[in-house]
Amino acid sequence: MSKTFRRILIGFIFGFIVYIALLLFGDARQVGSQLKAFDWKLIPLILAGTLFNYLLRFIKWHYYLGLIGITNLDKWTSARIFVAGFPLAVTPGKVGEALKGVWLNHTSGVPTSQGISVVLAERISDGLAVLALSSLGVIAYPVYWPAFAIVLGSLLVFVLFTQIPSLAMSIIEKLHEIPLTRGISNQLQSFYQGTNLLFRPSATVTAVLLGIFAWLGEGIAMYLVLLGLGVDPGMETFSLAVFILSFSTVIGAISAMPGGIGAAEVSIAAMLALLLGLAADTAAAATIIIRFATLWFGVGLGLISWIFSRDFLLFHQVGRPSGDTSTDPGQDSDHYSHEAGGSLL
Repeated sequence: MSKTFRRILIGFIFGFIVYIALLLFGDARQVGSQLKAFDWKLIPLILAGTLFNYLLRFIKWHYYLGLIGITNLDKWTSARIFVAGFPLAVTPGKVGEALKGVWLNHTSGVPTSQGISVVLAERISDGLAVLALSSLGVIAYPVYWPAFAIVLGSLLVFVLFTQIPSLAMSIIEKLHEIPLTRGISNQLQSFYQGTNLLFRPSATVTAVLLGIFAWLGEGIAMYLVLLGLGVDPGMETFSLAVFILSFSTVIGAISAMPGGIGAAEVSIAAMLALLLGLAADTAAAATIIIRFATLWFGVGLGLISWIFSRDFLLFHQVGRPSGDTSTDPGQDSDHYSHEAGGSLL
């Protein structure tokens, strides 16, 4: 079994453990009753909110590819790579997402390190987007301000750093002088060139705006889940649904857990109980439904897309460009995980 498959399997196992814990938290019998009473006719609309999120994030992804000069990749192949990356989000630390950079290399010829810069850029722009959606909630509930400020500050510092070429190149040159890091200095230079393009002000504003509307789609899905469980409709419920979904996404991301599993679920359930006053069984049921309608729905779509993407999936060793001597996709992922492993979301 490849390293990538093993990492995804770890995410599935961990997710199973988390949902067992959620059932115990809300009393399995009571949670089961809540799930049975849920208005399942809302599921198509809930999944539509998730698909709306994916659509806008794909538009952003393809926009980013154009910025780094990938013009020879048709939208169908670009979409397959984008969706095929969903299961990689449940790998520990999300290091598996580095494979998207490898796939871009094998389909378009762009250096893998520049492809990984796109992965990082979409994660960071998503992070800024969900922080923007969380901002009003943070103002209303100052207890969340420290985490909000730390994450926002870290992202903005990184974005600013990418726009100071003299500083970045001096650091890369120093790394080249060190024998231990000399081997990765060229990749870091290519990676930096990608981030410098992707985080320019106009590109960042465009990407974050797309991200805000994309993640609002999942916020609406969260609101529909609450309605399906009998929570009173209204602007307060809607606002809290968007805030809880957005802020829990941030918490899940900074936890570096596979797909944010565990951290995101605990955040959603706890915030539903504290801010909306939901009973433990209702909060647990809402958490299970929204996570299956977002994270696990995406993982399922990604696994299905693998069936139609054998031309670039490295599990079959197809279509290697000349000069590429790597033999194991897990090794590719390991080699570049230092660049993608810290990506947000």
